[in-house]
Amino acid sequence: MALRSEYLTKGIETAPQRSLLYACGYTKEELERPLIGVVSAHSEIVPGHMHLDKIAEAVKAGVRLAGGTPIMVPSIGVCDGIAMGHVGMKYSLASRELIADSVETMAMAHCFDGLVLVPNCDKIVPGMVMSAVRMNIPAVVVSGGPMMAGTVAGCETSLSKMFEAVGARKADIIDDKQLLEYEENCCPTCGSCSGMYTANSMNCLCEAIGIALPGNGTIPAVMSGRIALAKHAGMAIMDLVKKGVKARDIINEKSIRNALACDMALGCSSNSVLHLLAIANEAGFPLDLNIINQVSAKTPNLCHLAPAGPTHMQDLDAAGGVQAVLSELAKKNLIDTTAITATGKTVGENIKGAFVKDYETIRPIEKPYSETGGIAILWGNIAKNGCVVKRSAVAPEMLKHSGPARVFDCEDDAIKAIYGGNIHAGDVVVIRYEGPKGGPGMREMLNPTSALAGMKLDKCVALITDGRFSGASRGASIGHVAPEAAVGGEIALINEGDIIDIDIPANSVNVRVDESALQARRADLKEKEPNIKTGWLSRYSRLVTGADKGAVLK
Repeated sequence: MALRSEYLTKGIETAPQRSLLYACGYTKEELERPLIGVVSAHSEIVPGHMHLDKIAEAVKAGVRLAGGTPIMVPSIGVCDGIAMGHVGMKYSLASRELIADSVETMAMAHCFDGLVLVPNCDKIVPGMVMSAVRMNIPAVVVSGGPMMAGTVAGCETSLSKMFEAVGARKADIIDDKQLLEYEENCCPTCGSCSGMYTANSMNCLCEAIGIALPGNGTIPAVMSGRIALAKHAGMAIMDLVKKGVKARDIINEKSIRNALACDMALGCSSNSVLHLLAIANEAGFPLDLNIINQVSAKTPNLCHLAPAGPTHMQDLDAAGGVQAVLSELAKKNLIDTTAITATGKTVGENIKGAFVKDYETIRPIEKPYSETGGIAILWGNIAKNGCVVKRSAVAPEMLKHSGPARVFDCEDDAIKAIYGGNIHAGDVVVIRYEGPKGGPGMREMLNPTSALAGMKLDKCVALITDGRFSGASRGASIGHVAPEAAVGGEIALINEGDIIDIDIPANSVNVRVDESALQARRADLKEKEPNIKTGWLSRYSRLVTGADKGAVLK
């Protein structure tokens, strides 16, 4: 098979290009081997990324062991936890597109024969995968791995509990000393935050979709097994290059459906919907919200990791990890075991011998937490194009709820009302103009959800937004409402005090206002000024599609 790098490494005409590669210190012998881009999102501001330099070095060792020449190139990455609650969160989802574009730019400009993608946190993982599928070149993902859970008052804890502790302190449920104990102990190591939040969701789904090796989603960041996994990823990319196996050979309709089934079983972040829609768009598979509900309807939820339950990623790893979950799903033919993976083997071959080691962490397929999946898509007169809820993190008493709307046109006003004690049991908090266009950037709403949980209101107050919720959110947190308020979606027509009916088992969310009255309100709807008018976010807001399309750029 002809290599893309031969444009640089062979022929008289490309001697100038080789002279520049020699200037980088590469030898003639190295340039005679396949050139493998190792895309590292290492930085010193993201705990999930602070150790990726070591992961990238291990990948490079694996590439060399298998006869290739590794070339490290960088990627940006936003820490959603640090960006939470201020203007920085507007940049998080939007950065996914920058990452995809920059990986494409580096790979195409430098004629890499294959890529090993080294991300870890929320938008970096899907952004890199989107790029690989878009270019359709051989690629393997190896993430930095999850953080170990912290310990507070003798109990395992994680970042979601930290945010909830702020709400508890505001309500005087805990004191300053207790808050400090959470602050200093909930995030004890490097790695992606230790619950089934967005980063770990996407790293697990990379394993389920086949673009990452077994163990990618769950081997803790601090374990030596993570270094060995990275070396194997470096070896695996060389095998894929040799065999001509490209990203779309792995990521296609079969494997995306496998990822959806795993998503439902694990109880992944609602953000996984946005990212799988975007990845499917790059793969040319027309995934829509109806398909997601079809998979959810027949796939049982087997795991309740934080924030849905008390277990964390280290517990899932000890219980057998993603491969054990896939083996349970295979018992009822809920995954396609013929799908090809980055190991060079099929899903069925990978899970041969995999089994659940702890049925407390991973429920048996015959005794799930619920017969339906961890995510549900809802429709109604305020979400005509759909919205998303992490059903597995909703308390049973909130699966059906009716209450008066408390309407806010931005997250900041909502959080002031919550901290000020102005939200009461039974309310439905509506936060709008926070969608992909309206935000812009579709901010996550972890501060409001955590404040309510910390104040013990998560089992009696619902939230609805055209923005997003963090994977660390729990409760009746319904996001991704489409169409969003900024494009005239019906969420913009809700008035303070309107009664909203939520029925998650029936997949519905409606305001008790008839269509004619809503249209009368539309006539009075005033166009809202853009929240950001300059910089690249302004450009993003003009080009981005709705959440129901994955918030991809036109």
